[in-house]
Amino acid sequence: MEYIVIPLVALVVSSLTLFSGFGLGTVLMPAFALFFPIPVAIAATAVVHLANNIFKVALTGRHADWGVVIRFAITAALAAIGGAWLLGQLATIPSVISYRIGERVFEVTLVKLVIGLLIIGFAMFDLIPKLQKLAFDRKYLPLGGILSGFFGGLSGNQGAMRSAFLVKSGLDAKSFVGTNGVCAFLVDLVRLLVYGAAFYTTSLTQVSGGVWRLVLLGIFFAFVGSFVGARLMKKVTLHSVQYIVGVMLVVVGVGLATGLL
Repeated sequence: MEYIVIPLVALVVSSLTLFSGFGLGTVLMPAFALFFPIPVAIAATAVVHLANNIFKVALTGRHADWGVVIRFAITAALAAIGGAWLLGQLATIPSVISYRIGERVFEVTLVKLVIGLLIIGFAMFDLIPKLQKLAFDRKYLPLGGILSGFFGGLSGNQGAMRSAFLVKSGLDAKSFVGTNGVCAFLVDLVRLLVYGAAFYTTSLTQVSGGVWRLVLLGIFFAFVGSFVGARLMKKVTLHSVQYIVGVMLVVVGVGLATGLL
């Protein structure tokens, strides 16, 4: 089943993420989390996300506004270090609650609880109209970098928040997409380095080679999606898609936070 779900999610979401409010990592990480432990899911998603952002930068990076990139991405990259480090610490804490439903025992670990609540929180960006339209003045770009980078490092959820800070930076559509891609690439690069130091290598070596095959499939289909999205680049409203994605994220977030997944 995972060989269907993960490539399909990567293909569809990657084609939409160039011009929509949610990002590839926001939806792909929960898909990985259905089949792998949370730290592995976040790290695997980061690999796909980084590779996809390299491809997007190659397609659209020439349109980036480097003044915005510098003001936003530097603080984002530094904050991503803190978020990724915290994830590594949370992953070492054992379950905090366990309960039984019938003959099955479910455990709630701190990392699942935190990531589940964050997924629910970021899903609100797709479900609540006021949050969908959330935007901040250009002067708050460094603060936006801190918030987006930290949560990107911690949970991989950064797309909606990054867009909220970049959307009022005076960028046209192509500059927005190019700047967004460059900023996401820098955050992914930094957080993967921290994951590697904290838990990434150990976690993935304990998992079968299937995770690597899924990562490669995810990268390939994300590339295809980005290529399609770049060809269709324009301002598109995707309210129904965002609502469906938001509801699905809430379901997954509740499942993780309660230990059901």
